[in-house]
Amino acid sequence: MNVEFNHQKECCIMTDINKCACGEAGAFIPALDSEKTDAPCCGLPAGPASSVFELPGYNMCRFVESFKDDQKGRIPVVSTRLNFYDWMGAARVRIGIHRNDYKIAPGLYCTGNPSADSPVLVTANYKLSFDSLRKKLSDVNVWILVCDTRGINVWCAAGKGTFSAEEVARTAVNSRLQRVVNHRKLILPQLAANGVSAHKVKKLSGFEVIWGPVRARDIAYFLNNGMKADREMRLVTFSMYERVVLTPLELGLLLKPLFWILAALFIISGIGSDIFSLHSAWTRWLHAASAFGIAIISGALFTPIFLPWIPGFSFAIKGAITGIVFSALLPSGLNPFELSALILVVVSVSSYLAMNFTGSTPFTSPSGVEKEMRKAIPVQAIFAFSALILWVCAPFI
Repeated sequence: MNVEFNHQKECCIMTDINKCACGEAGAFIPALDSEKTDAPCCGLPAGPASSVFELPGYNMCRFVESFKDDQKGRIPVVSTRLNFYDWMGAARVRIGIHRNDYKIAPGLYCTGNPSADSPVLVTANYKLSFDSLRKKLSDVNVWILVCDTRGINVWCAAGKGTFSAEEVARTAVNSRLQRVVNHRKLILPQLAANGVSAHKVKKLSGFEVIWGPVRARDIAYFLNNGMKADREMRLVTFSMYERVVLTPLELGLLLKPLFWILAALFIISGIGSDIFSLHSAWTRWLHAASAFGIAIISGALFTPIFLPWIPGFSFAIKGAITGIVFSALLPSGLNPFELSALILVVVSVSSYLAMNFTGSTPFTSPSGVEKEMRKAIPVQAIFAFSALILWVCAPFI
């Protein structure tokens, strides 16, 4: 038998077709005659077999376990356990990497083995929202209707208008939900109530809206309790954990602009009576970098943790107050101009970072967020510009 090796395909090709052959993917093709060998000539398969549900040109989502087939169509059955790729994707999004692309295809999914009488839960196509729901549906047979919210979570999408009555109705109709279930009820998350009109959904799709609990962890109890939510399920909280978990995202979004700001500060810090001094650039830059570090700890970490106990209603003011307190950590030995500049940096950056949390809390409405930003951002910009002027002028005085 003649054997040759193709380095490009990394697979043996046997000229005797009665034995075996390998394609480019290394798939084993059994011998055509009755001769059998204990192991394929190409070695053991490189990986698991392809799913029987895969189609040419489509990638199987890792959270899809199988498909539910009946005369009404093929519906993906999703796992209620998060795998390694789900956790890694969540960690990536938490630090702001490809956050806007973390979404799944809208449409109808299910968990377990739902029947025509099983409830229908509605959620956003932001994968973190989808994962938060499905991981709480262990041993629960339900349909999941995923709306196209452009990869935005339920609450923010409702505020932005992408999670709307029109979108819910359109998704229900396009998914042919009326042919899948016998009832005409949709369970929507309570946090979508600010953007979804229940009577409009009924008018456009024929489905009645039932408001579910605030948190996905209560959905199983809600279903077993006759679709009735108690007072605890209706309360919107913003606990210390819920605040701190947002910090990595804020820090991740800050890294790129912070790099360019610090790079520019290195050059600016070296400007002086000697035109440019590398020694001054380095020593003064260290002071400026420490000010930014203090501001980040103050606005993005300390303020969210102690938010309820910091005076003031506005997040920008709360951040400014913590910035003033943390200014005591600035290095000593600076001239008055440099010290004033760094204090302004700490206060303005801390205020800005704290203000970013206004869109993530139940304390303010969308209009309240816009109102606060219109007032705070000009003041923060004036503080930052004043700090820059003082920092540039300090070596000449």
